[in-house]
Amino acid sequence: MIELIPAIDIIDGKCVRLSQGDYASKKVYNENPLEVALELEAHGLRRLHIVDLDGAASQHIVNYPVLDRIASHTGLTIDFGGGIKSGEDLQAAFDHGARMVTLGSVAVKRPELFGEWLDRFGPERIILGADAKDGKIAVNGWKEDSQLELMDFLEGHYRKGVRQVLCTDIGRDGMLQGPATGLYADIMQRYPDLHLIASGGVGCLDDLLRLDEAGIPAVVFGKALYEGRIRLEDLQRLI
Repeated sequence: MIELIPAIDIIDGKCVRLSQGDYASKKVYNENPLEVALELEAHGLRRLHIVDLDGAASQHIVNYPVLDRIASHTGLTIDFGGGIKSGEDLQAAFDHGARMVTLGSVAVKRPELFGEWLDRFGPERIILGADAKDGKIAVNGWKEDSQLELMDFLEGHYRKGVRQVLCTDIGRDGMLQGPATGLYADIMQRYPDLHLIASGGVGCLDDLLRLDEAGIPAVVFGKALYEGRIRLEDLQRLI
């Protein structure tokens, strides 16, 4: 059964969503992310993906108080990403309640440091963020493109011991037009023991069912929930 991981994206301490990573498309859904987290937990969800969008833009953690509040008031297993560029940022994420962290830009720009953190904390706590646009990796809140091919990026870090990957198709993110199921299936065929977390494009319950049928281990989704296209009650068959 696919692991369901709802997302809470944070700007100015509020729960928001973007479209294709465009900060100008910001839409606020709740000014109190803790309320959202509590409702998710009340409906049986156990994981939560928190993205510090302010942190991603400023390249250091900003919204750690939100992480702390959610971690201290729920039993959700939280992975946290956005703005983790230094050892201090990483430790702050763990100290404020993250069980895991998602790291993308560091893995691209400072692969040696990423490797050190992977060795120190282990592959069960370090998730590789692979954000792809037109088949190439993007970094720093998707504001900056790189010349790294997605598959080459995955291969290099898989060889170093990465076993959890959050892969986002940027072109689909927030568009509610369906995930890149074929891409994720290709990745799983190449790396069958990878805990791949699909992200981007989920617009309805059938999208989650198709990912499950394709053998994708986990999925992050958010906007479809906030827009009412997926009801929390409907997720019971997948929990």
